[in-house]
Amino acid sequence: MHSRKTKPLAIALPLLLAAVSAHATEGALGRPISGTSVVPNAGIVSPEPILAVNLAEMYLNGSVDGGRQVPIGGQASLGISGEVAFTLATIMKVWDTKTGAWNFASSFTLPYLWNRVGANVTLGRFNGSSQDIASGLFDIYFTPVIAGYHFSQTEHVALSLNIWAPTGSYDANALANTGLNNWTFVPQVAYTKILPEQGWQFDVVTGLQFYTRNNATNYQNAPLFTIDAMARKLFTKSFSAGLIVGTTQQLGSDSGPTADRLNGFRGHDWAIGPVINYDTKIGAKSTLSLGLRWVPTVASQNRMESTRTFMGTATLVF
Repeated sequence: MHSRKTKPLAIALPLLLAAVSAHATEGALGRPISGTSVVPNAGIVSPEPILAVNLAEMYLNGSVDGGRQVPIGGQASLGISGEVAFTLATIMKVWDTKTGAWNFASSFTLPYLWNRVGANVTLGRFNGSSQDIASGLFDIYFTPVIAGYHFSQTEHVALSLNIWAPTGSYDANALANTGLNNWTFVPQVAYTKILPEQGWQFDVVTGLQFYTRNNATNYQNAPLFTIDAMARKLFTKSFSAGLIVGTTQQLGSDSGPTADRLNGFRGHDWAIGPVINYDTKIGAKSTLSLGLRWVPTVASQNRMESTRTFMGTATLVF
């Protein structure tokens, strides 16, 4: 078993969306932001029962070039810009199952979203170049079961099915919304490899996102494949720094009247950037983990491109 019992699985920190109405996917983003799903110890479910609380803050400011048409609200806009601030509160429980190399957990995330969207579109009260702002609770995110397996003290894997429920507010005549108006199911695999003698750790998270149809706009997002990888050098027991590489690849074309006019609006992107982490003990049993990353887009087609994508996290383990 892994000896660092206070290092829980962080797989439940969502691969998040920045919801510009609902974007190669409707709105040009969908739920994932490349480079934000992988976290330290992503494949580790603690071998002992714990409770973990995480607070994450994400910021994205990006756009799709004005020469491209983007589906939004059942219409097409010549380009789109979006600024997003996302706050996520996650609680995760590792259960006392006494199942040997297998360990199990569950998690729930309550997200709050502020977003500002600019578009050149005729939609409801918007005509021509317009801007809209929305804020409020976003679609909830939960994982009924996370199953972790320990190959050894230095190699781990975690399997999960993550679900987004359409609980956020959605108006088809608005540019900015606080929900996507669809269910999203995300089977996911996370892997962690620790090289203690060399002082390196590698974490990878990969998943498939399956969307239900947005009935308000008759828009069906195609599945998305995501993979984020992180390599960190462990300089001390507390401090580490490394590099993250992530990509989102659309599998097939979107469908629906607007998507058909845009030839399926198929897209992909790549992001790469640095990450730093700091861990410290609080009392005899608890730990606090802090992380900060910058993951700018380096290549994109039909997805939001942003050089200002930041994420900060704080995780307290009891």
